[in-house]
Amino acid sequence: QVQLVESGGGLVQAGGSLRLSCAASGSIFRILVMGWYRQAPGNQRELVAVITTGGGTNYVDSVKGRFTISRDNAKNTVYLQMNSLRPEDTAVYYCAERGVLVGNWDYWGQGTQVTVSS
Repeated sequence: QVQLVESGGGLVQAGGSLRLSCAASGSIFRILVMGWYRQAPGNQRELVAVITTGGGTNYVDSVKGRFTISRDNAKNTVYLQMNSLRPEDTAVYYCAERGVLVGNWDYWGQGTQVTVSS
């Protein structure tokens, strides 16, 4: 099993920045891809960014140029640096992992709230 714990959420004004962290523990050797999702009230969960063990990344169009996903393998932690935040970025942010390049996500964190005020 893998345990994922997110942190770093909070309240920020539009145009501000936050950095989310996702610390992994347990059977971390099996992790191949990690990702950040978000879910706003009334909306479906949306994939925001992913990163592979090889460092490959991908982003949803709405955050390209503003968000950066990175990982520190020594700390078993994935980060999401969020700059130029907008009110529409307000959501609960979740990290997830899977042991295959393409497929279902296996484990999820509990989520961290990000609120961007206008």
